[in-house]
This record gives sequence, structure tokens and C-alpha cells, in this order.
Amino acid sequence: MRVVLAEDLFLLRDGLVRMLEAFGFEIAAAVESGPELSRALAESEPDVAVVDVRLPPTHTDEGLQCALAARRVRPGLPVLVLSQHVEQLYARELLADGDGGIGYLLKDRVFDAEQFIDAVRRVAAGGTAMDPQVIQQLLSRRSGDDRPLAGLTPRELEVLELMAQGRSNAGIAAQLVVTERAIAKHTSNIFTKLGLEVSDDDNRRVLAVLAYLDRDR
Repeated sequence: MRVVLAEDLFLLRDGLVRMLEAFGFEIAAAVESGPELSRALAESEPDVAVVDVRLPPTHTDEGLQCALAARRVRPGLPVLVLSQHVEQLYARELLADGDGGIGYLLKDRVFDAEQFIDAVRRVAAGGTAMDPQVIQQLLSRRSGDDRPLAGLTPRELEVLELMAQGRSNAGIAAQLVVTERAIAKHTSNIFTKLGLEVSDDDNRRVLAVLAYLDRDR
């Protein structure tokens, strides 16, 4: 599996390269700036991109902007953002795309190699890997309803809990030993009951997870 990695700190970049290689990944490119990332994504055709948000030359949001630009050229390019920061505008656009694997992890909340490698593999396979704190920062609560999950069945709650863990429909189906078609039906029911209509601005899956994360507030 080919990976393009973008991280401006040498020690962290080198450590990530060594870890990914130890788990059998091929490093197509390991770069430190936005322009280098753009070239690497265009030329290397990776299976997944792992990018920091803030890269030279301006250290603002080059990583996310490059990832979004690459996905416009190659729809569905799997992208895992690994950062200390949540850049809300561009991160929300990435999540709202809904095409291909996406992930957003905070560096100080990745506690072991297996957690990180699982996230990379999940995103590369078309799934999601979202840190709950990222979701909470990205999306505000939608309404004053303090019981958004009250109408869900026990099975729908199970599906939503696994969705909150970042699992794809296929992963949820495997966990619950049911068909992927059955999970698609459950997720559709969840979206309907939570009032999550299709729109260009909102990723319904992320909003459903937010409702789950907010359930005890």
C-alpha cells in the first residue's frame, strides 16, 4: 500500500516513515511543505495520503488545501489528517465530500502504533477514522432537542455506536454478522429519525456521530 506523507517536523516525519514501513507500507513520498505535497499527490498516485494541516510556507492550512485540491482531480482519494489543530472550514469541506476514505486524528490523542496503523488502513479501504474531539469542534449541536436518539431502536443504536468508532458499513456488517444491505437500511433510518436531510454542507454520517457523542450531555 503506497502512502504519501506530509509532515514538516523532521523527527516526527522520520518516525512516521519508519513506523509505516515496519507495518508493510510503501512510502511513495515523505514531504515537508505544501508545494511538495501537491507534486507528490499528483505524481505518485498513492493509495492513501497522511497529511498535517499546517505546512510551510505559511503554516496555516496548506495540508488540507492540498488534500482537497487532489481529491478534486482524483475523487475519492483517501486522506488521513494527522494534526495538532482542527481547521474547521477546510476540514468540514473534506468531511462533506462523502467520497472515499477520510480521517482526522489529533496527534496528542494517538496513543500507540496499532491505533494509528488501524486508522491508516481503515481510511485507505474507504472507511473513516475520526477523533471524537474533532467532530465536536467541527459541528455545533443542531437543535434544542435533548433527546435526539430517543426514537432509535436498540439495533440502530448499535449501528450508530460502531459508526462513532469510525467503521464503514462493511465493517459494521462484519461486526454484527449481518449483510451490508441491512446496515445501509439501518443507517438510512438513523439519518431519517435524526432529521439529517441530504445537503451539500453537512456530512450526515458525521452529524449522526455527533448526536451520539452528545447523548449524555
